[in-house]
Amino acid sequence: MDFMSILQVLDSTVRLAIPLLLACLAGLYSERAGIFDIGLEGKMLGAAFLSAGVAYVTGSAWIGLLAGIGASVVLSVVHGLASITFRGNQLISGVAINFLAAGLTVVVSQNWFGQGGRTPALIDNARFETITLPFADSLSGVPFIGPVYAELISGHTILVYVALAFVPATWWLLFRTRFGLRLRAVGENPEAVDTAGVSVVGLRYASVLICGVLCGIAGAYLATALQAGFVKDMSAGRGFIALAALIFAKWRPWYALYACLLFGFLQAMSLRPDIIEAVFQFKVQAQLLEALPFILTVVILAGFVGKAIPPRAGGQPYVKER
Repeated sequence: MDFMSILQVLDSTVRLAIPLLLACLAGLYSERAGIFDIGLEGKMLGAAFLSAGVAYVTGSAWIGLLAGIGASVVLSVVHGLASITFRGNQLISGVAINFLAAGLTVVVSQNWFGQGGRTPALIDNARFETITLPFADSLSGVPFIGPVYAELISGHTILVYVALAFVPATWWLLFRTRFGLRLRAVGENPEAVDTAGVSVVGLRYASVLICGVLCGIAGAYLATALQAGFVKDMSAGRGFIALAALIFAKWRPWYALYACLLFGFLQAMSLRPDIIEAVFQFKVQAQLLEALPFILTVVILAGFVGKAIPPRAGGQPYVKER
């Protein structure tokens, strides 16, 4: 296996990890505030469909991105109403959102475009193009550093760099600001936050809305950057993998990045079985490689990677004492 093959795998790792990372950070905000959200999958799916549909009609990937964020935020508001305002079961609400998005996207897509539940292919400005960073071409001939910069660091869409920037931004917001302190406190001890005169409901809605924005970007990335259009069930379980990565990361932003890169690497390897054959000198079934991310998800959720303690008030509706 040569150096360029390694770079290609790592490049695919980054591209495939981005939707997982965005969904994982979305779940981090929500669950840190005490709102469990297994509806990440449905939000990504709804955002992917609407972003692709609007981008095709308008010819603008940016307008499609805004539409995708809008779709995800609407679903987040629905989850917030069910979980916060009406104090319903958060898990059931998330499952309902997943079922709603899975069915509604196909029906509406067939009604709008008549292509069997998919949107027409996106071309030109209707999808996000890759960006060549400064000096990438001139440095490409420099040994090691040049190919790494030109092939791995450069050549991604704007959403990739935005998603990576969200990691330090999330760390700073949650652990270095008053808002972050209050948000984390709501997930641990909402009674104390309420006693201090801070609105528990307001903070939880804020976290749910942030979750919706990030899921919207993740879904739009799938349809307008990673691929060129929407297809049925294109989120392909990424929302559930993101939840597993969140548990693996123990609700910490930097660990979430590493966990998502691990899952992205497994997905990238499933696309390059020739590399595994070259390294281990035996043929691996493609089905097994494709199942590796889901196998790791089961391993993590089963608790084999160590005990992960969620926020103490997670999943519990807050009832204000009078």
